[in-house]
Amino acid sequence: MRTRTRTRHGGRLAHPTTRSLVAGVAAVVLATGACSAPGTASPPEKDWDLLREAARGQSVNLFMYGGDRGANAHVDDEVVPAARALGITVERVPVADTQDAVQKILGDQRAGKDSGGAVDLVWVNGENFRAGKEADAWLCGYTPLMPNRKYLDPDDPTLARDFGIDIDDCETPWSRARFAFVHDSARLPEPPRTTAELLEWIETNPGRFTYPAPPDFTGSAFVRHMFLTSLPEGTRTPPAFGEQAYEVLTPPLWRRLNALTPSLWRGGTTYPRDRAALDELFADGEVDMTMTYNPAEVPALVERGVFPPETRVFVPEEGSLGNTSHLAVPKNAAHREAALVLSDLMLSPELQYAKARPGGWGAYTVLDRDRLPEPWKRRFASLTTPETTIPAEDLSVGALPEPGGDWVTPLDKGWKREVAGAS
Repeated sequence: MRTRTRTRHGGRLAHPTTRSLVAGVAAVVLATGACSAPGTASPPEKDWDLLREAARGQSVNLFMYGGDRGANAHVDDEVVPAARALGITVERVPVADTQDAVQKILGDQRAGKDSGGAVDLVWVNGENFRAGKEADAWLCGYTPLMPNRKYLDPDDPTLARDFGIDIDDCETPWSRARFAFVHDSARLPEPPRTTAELLEWIETNPGRFTYPAPPDFTGSAFVRHMFLTSLPEGTRTPPAFGEQAYEVLTPPLWRRLNALTPSLWRGGTTYPRDRAALDELFADGEVDMTMTYNPAEVPALVERGVFPPETRVFVPEEGSLGNTSHLAVPKNAAHREAALVLSDLMLSPELQYAKARPGGWGAYTVLDRDRLPEPWKRRFASLTTPETTIPAEDLSVGALPEPGGDWVTPLDKGWKREVAGAS
């Protein structure tokens, strides 16, 4: 794992002409962003070419959750070399929680640091994106400039809203995800088909299931899955969090989880601290299931021997959470030209394919394959889906939209109070 390195200009002094170019391009980009309504800006393509020149020699501090081994390897093995070819250095800065990166950005902002911030680019979505947007911390309006944006489906609703929040050209899509359960078919050949069957299975197989304690990302997602599937049919959470709606909608969730607790691993007296700890319990055979918000990573985990060969993925028939994660650039980023170019590079067919291929990270692409050039259509079409995961074409089938981002923290705190505190 790489260590964090604060490098302002990649160890290379800018030539005076280059410095002028940087300032000029930044002005063009920011002026465009400031004046453009979402999705309407259509600046000359040469602006991005100038941006690439300005980015050359810069070093991007990419803050991202460090617990996803597939994501870490993809950045180190695929993104870093591709960026180096453009003259950009990438320093991956692992964080235990994306909130740590956002708090660093907001701390710089509160200190009046309008430029030269420590964070150049963040892997973000949901509540953390909302927090940054409400604080006016993100650079917005630049995505219409991006050359690789033409490969996105403009009508895809998951690219317009993030956990119910309008994106407004303030972040770049990177990966699709779907919440799923993972089981060892040798020990559990017939997994539960629905959430109700899952609950029944847990109670009849005490000690063989658990979940990470929120606010761990995966544990929090499990609680939201249980929340959405505990609502009466046809009921949706309001887009914006409200105390009154919370008081009405959450009691069935707490009753469900509390009823489950005695049947969990170690009687629910303790929980895995995070997804990695749960994966270890699964790999060691202490529990029969783990869970993931990226089922595409499972084949690689099997190939590396982390999970047994008989590992399989299932999603409940009534659906499970689905979302798209993004990359965002803080307004005060020290190297925002390189961060913008890197965002576009990570959206390119080359790196989206490298991300999706079996044996790599295996994460699902955000690109619309019908919009790709023919050679890339053929390459993506050649991707096969290992039997250890679900195919990309099934990713959106039954996907349940995430509740608004401002629901996440109240649900995490509610779990601590109503479930952990009650045990």
